[in-house]
Amino acid sequence: MSMILPAVALIGGLILLVWSADRFVDGAAVTARYAGMPHLLIGMVVIGFGTSAPEMVISAISALQGNPGLALGNAYGSNISNIALILGVTALISPVTLKSSVLRRELPVLLAVTFLGAALLLDLHLSRIDAWILLSVFSMIMGWSIWLALRQRRDTLAVDVDVMLEENPMSLQTALMWLLVGMILLVVSSRILVWGAVEIARGFGVSDLIIGLTVVAIGTSLPELASTLAAVRKGEHDLAIGNVIGSNFFNTLAVVGIAGAIHPLDVGAEILYRDCLLMGILTVALFLVRVGGNGKKQISRVEGLLLLTIYLGYSGYLIFKVLGFV
Repeated sequence: MSMILPAVALIGGLILLVWSADRFVDGAAVTARYAGMPHLLIGMVVIGFGTSAPEMVISAISALQGNPGLALGNAYGSNISNIALILGVTALISPVTLKSSVLRRELPVLLAVTFLGAALLLDLHLSRIDAWILLSVFSMIMGWSIWLALRQRRDTLAVDVDVMLEENPMSLQTALMWLLVGMILLVVSSRILVWGAVEIARGFGVSDLIIGLTVVAIGTSLPELASTLAAVRKGEHDLAIGNVIGSNFFNTLAVVGIAGAIHPLDVGAEILYRDCLLMGILTVALFLVRVGGNGKKQISRVEGLLLLTIYLGYSGYLIFKVLGFV
């Protein structure tokens, strides 16, 4: 089969996916505000987890179509992109400072969740039991996040969400419309994207895991990149970091859990020594921001450059592997 149609499907699917995800999150956030949801809860749950809607839909569709490797690659590749690419680029533009006490509490939990996800793959198999463990932990963390947000309503993250919602005035009817339209287009664009990605992988003899780790992971991380850059430009640093933390929680637990629950899969050893290892190292680095040297809880421009260099090196290795150079 010619690669032109799958390539068009992949690129067109990604563009539509990014646009629909943005509309979906905006609609969900404003709808939640009209429903009286605390702004801290909107930042932690609706925006933080909502930006991972593309990964969730792609995970479910990929697993249902018998391509769980694409779902796994998408989840882990997006986590790596979120920290190394998104925070790297963002910190280069403007150093990112962590002020929110809520987010500082979430970072150790994210670190534990990351190691849990890797531990469940030590036998090189993601079973349904493993998947339900991940989904159960995700449910508990969602409950904890809601309790935390209701208990501590005022936080710098809540202030950032206040500003964001004030700058994005929208009626309830418009919000509901974008919520529905965004949700429908998320599913449609994901199906198009998955078809294109799988056909390209087959055509070039590349595993769907590699396609998931690279092209699809970058594409589904674009909503996080756009929202993070917009937040930092407005000085909403906690919202920027909150996007990454919420997305990585969602990817590690819900996205991988959904894929494994639908279609258990065997994984290659490289998932552990390459992708999980790098994801773990990057999560430790993000956790160290919580500690902060000399009380400065910040990702500097130098650290941003280091993160971006790591990401480019990782992506370059995957490309060379596809080309047969390594």
